[in-house]
Amino acid sequence: MEKKLKIGIIGAGIQGVCNALFLQKKGYEVTLFDKDEPGNLSASYGNAGHFSPYASIPLNRPDILFDVPAMLLSSSGPLALKWNYVPKMIPWFLKFLKNCSTKNMMHTAKYMHQILDLALPAYDELFDQINLSGLVENKGIMYIWNNKNLKSRELEINIRNEIGAEQQLLNQKEIHDLEPNIKKIYHAGVFYKKARHAKNPKKILLKLFDLFLKKDGKFLKLNIQDIVFDNEKPTLKSEAQRFMFDRVVIACGAFSKKLTDKLDEKIPLDTERGYHVHFKGCENLISRPVVFQNRGFGMTPMEQGLRVVGTVEFGGLKNPVSKGRIKNLINNAKYLLDDLPEHEDEWLGFRPTLPDYLPVIGPSKNYKNVFYSFGHHHLGWTLAAISGKIISNMIMNKNTNLNLEPYSSKRF
Repeated sequence: MEKKLKIGIIGAGIQGVCNALFLQKKGYEVTLFDKDEPGNLSASYGNAGHFSPYASIPLNRPDILFDVPAMLLSSSGPLALKWNYVPKMIPWFLKFLKNCSTKNMMHTAKYMHQILDLALPAYDELFDQINLSGLVENKGIMYIWNNKNLKSRELEINIRNEIGAEQQLLNQKEIHDLEPNIKKIYHAGVFYKKARHAKNPKKILLKLFDLFLKKDGKFLKLNIQDIVFDNEKPTLKSEAQRFMFDRVVIACGAFSKKLTDKLDEKIPLDTERGYHVHFKGCENLISRPVVFQNRGFGMTPMEQGLRVVGTVEFGGLKNPVSKGRIKNLINNAKYLLDDLPEHEDEWLGFRPTLPDYLPVIGPSKNYKNVFYSFGHHHLGWTLAAISGKIISNMIMNKNTNLNLEPYSSKRF
């Protein structure tokens, strides 16, 4: 019998852990590295908890060009900039604008749909092995809007019809019947019946991580700073140690660029900063996640309370928390629900985003034994299992019957 390939994965968030579990399934020996404990205040802890198989429509689209200036000027809007970061963002923004054509938008939508369609079945393969009682709800996800920007809403509905994403349009009465506590500020909405949500993303991550350890996985809490090569074998370097592997997977979200730059691969990864707050004891006000599209924020009922999430802020990894963004979330929540108490738990996390809104899944351009699984922007939580499954098949040289070219880093 051939000896087991040794695989090192950098990043123990939901991407890294799902990659690890699918690689273990294929019989590989896997070691996970992270500078923090798994789920420690990372994006895998603080996200909206949506499993969103419908979310194939990217932010890069023709109509956004008209909306951006208004969004930036509005204090209740979904978009913000840290002005000290603008010079760094300019190259990314120019690439983003180039991707805002109808053709590029449809390309992204098509190839997001390809993997989103497989996202929940891939999770079920992992979830079948752990006890998830009460941690995942199958109640769908609801989006609502008022009658501003209706052209944007029509565009989204039409594209979903075109690519075959399941959706059910809602009128005011149907919204009220589903979520009677929401103030009637809405005009219409859409319901995604197949979508699910996590009651506690961190607990789910830790259950998957424990499964990885039970299957003889190793975890080392180390900050991997560099990858060097011995013949073709990648060696991971921390401050004081070196570890040699047959293959390496980079899955550390917004922090992946530090490593890909060292591999001399110019991947234009940046970060969308996302925020959350909790309203304790208010999780019963809604039965499922609700997203208010005009203001670009959502609310998810969770074990920690009603989690209010959202806003996109471009400001890199080092800028401090924006109190204005926190205030924006609180005001938005109060716009939809009455009688909310004081908020708790202000959190900031980083979504790894590429200008064409497709992730990078696959081998490095320069080193065939290094694989990438990052750049999933708002969908890292939804796409972790399917990304891990695809990477495990690639490492095994097994055909997936998918067109994986669009996710390759060669596109940059």
